[in-house]
Amino acid sequence: MLMNLEWLRTFKAIYEQETLTGAAQSLYISQPGVSLHLSSLEAYTGYKLFDRSAKKMVPTERGKVLYNFVLESLSRLEMAEQLFHKSTMIDRATISIGMCFETFQFTLERHISSLPFNVIIKFGEYPQMISDLDKGLLDLIITPQRGTQKNLEFKAFSKERIILVSGSKTNLKGFNTLLKNGKMEEAEQWLKQQVWYSTAADMEHMKKFWQQHFKRHVDFKPNYIVPNISSIVRCLSGGEGFSVIPDFLCREEIRSGRLKLAWEGDNIIENTLHFGTRKRTMYEREIAMIKEIFEKQPL
Repeated sequence: MLMNLEWLRTFKAIYEQETLTGAAQSLYISQPGVSLHLSSLEAYTGYKLFDRSAKKMVPTERGKVLYNFVLESLSRLEMAEQLFHKSTMIDRATISIGMCFETFQFTLERHISSLPFNVIIKFGEYPQMISDLDKGLLDLIITPQRGTQKNLEFKAFSKERIILVSGSKTNLKGFNTLLKNGKMEEAEQWLKQQVWYSTAADMEHMKKFWQQHFKRHVDFKPNYIVPNISSIVRCLSGGEGFSVIPDFLCREEIRSGRLKLAWEGDNIIENTLHFGTRKRTMYEREIAMIKEIFEKQPL
């Protein structure tokens, strides 16, 4: 019996996604198919490659050795697939771009249909985006984090300011009085008694804001966890409550009065956003067009 390449591709997906479901989704195959590939590979190697737990698949030592051995070769094969796959549209390039959902929705979404090339947008965590860029699975990323890989370069192009916002019906008089009198502990307690909105993936902004201005960790849970920051803006507009979000996502709402800029803090928090690319790419023209869109409409 010969080893099937698809078994290894599935093994790599399970290793990186940490669940059979995640692997199935990333490969666009069924979960039973993923299980079958893994069982076949384990039967072929004669070793157990993962320990199954309730929440994730944990690689065994044999599994780690196999992953490190096949990773580079599989990544090159995936690159070859992307580069040499015959497109139904002749001479039309396809580039893959990684960024957060809100950045795509705010800046790039309206321009997609006018681009003279194919685009695949991927959302996810920034460390994974940087890794995928290095492997050739992404061609461009928009990120506040920089990688250290020698093959990559990062160019700063904009900044986002992390601010405290409230709905237009929120009464800020008591909060502003406490801030004016320098009563930070009382101001913190006042905020903790208010209604809060956040996203499951974006508590990091709130944690950083709290640590910076109140010198402690957030010790309360938001009242409402919604899908993304755009949802927060819509929920708060014209209403009551608070959230900590990047300023570029709510400038129009603040300008129109639907939201209030409640507080920027004494030491303003800013994240520098970068274009991340590989130093050598065959998509320089396409990437330059995407960069131009962001630079003409700064965040």
